[in-house]
Amino acid sequence: MKIGVVFPQTEFVSDPIAIRDYAQTVEGLGFSHVLAYDHVVGVNPNRPGGWTGPYTYESAFQEPLIMFSYMAACTGKLEFTTGVIILPQRQTVLFAKQAATLDVLSGGRLRVGIGLGWNEVEYVALDENFHTRGRRLEEQVKLLHELWTKPLVNFKGRWHYIPDAGINPLPVQRPIPIWFGGHSEAQLGRAANLGDGWMPNSRTVHDARSSLDELNRCLMVAGRSRESFGIEARTHYLDGKPETWVSVADEWQSVGATHLSFNTMGNGFTTPDAHLAAIRAYAKAMFSR
Repeated sequence: MKIGVVFPQTEFVSDPIAIRDYAQTVEGLGFSHVLAYDHVVGVNPNRPGGWTGPYTYESAFQEPLIMFSYMAACTGKLEFTTGVIILPQRQTVLFAKQAATLDVLSGGRLRVGIGLGWNEVEYVALDENFHTRGRRLEEQVKLLHELWTKPLVNFKGRWHYIPDAGINPLPVQRPIPIWFGGHSEAQLGRAANLGDGWMPNSRTVHDARSSLDELNRCLMVAGRSRESFGIEARTHYLDGKPETWVSVADEWQSVGATHLSFNTMGNGFTTPDAHLAAIRAYAKAMFSR
């Protein structure tokens, strides 16, 4: 099982030197990858009608693909994954081009996690339809596979029309792996039919049990092997001490998790050094046994 970290987007300073040091420290400690969340705009909670989302306009989010391009130039083997890009609020062909460029420049170190999102205001700001996002996501994934594997694409769907055109350069990975976030029955079905893996939000196997059972059912219906399908779980600094971190990781591995990411957000850390100290403690617990 590969062990990575969640970049603490909302709690990390927007300082390129600190971000460089973070990536290089994570790689040096032996972590396999960095996962980053995605939000393009934040909402004013004092807007008419109010706002109850977990993030606001005061929550800082680096754009994942651009940040990963910077991290890739500062590292040699660290992998990068989005957890998750809200794909239906982005233009598919442009995203395909951006991801392919990052994959080329990083030497094939990108894994794309995608999801539907919950913030309708972001969809409005990006001029996309919040209410058709599930159906459009399915078409987007099919088009991404085409764009990442063929020099010329002829594609006509409900929302996309590509008349004999393609991106250049193509990515190193053809196609770039696509993993799905989300726990709904529909989203698990999409993951089983179209994806390379699933990214649960649940912190423990117990909390994810019903979704894991549904995923297994969907994979069976799709005629796919569970062994060939990835699962990336997330664990949190607050979930316990080193012995708990180890036992949680072992539980996830026992149900077939292929990746695990360690999250230091939400613990009151106010400096990059505090986040890195927590990551070092986790690395000592996980990599010295």
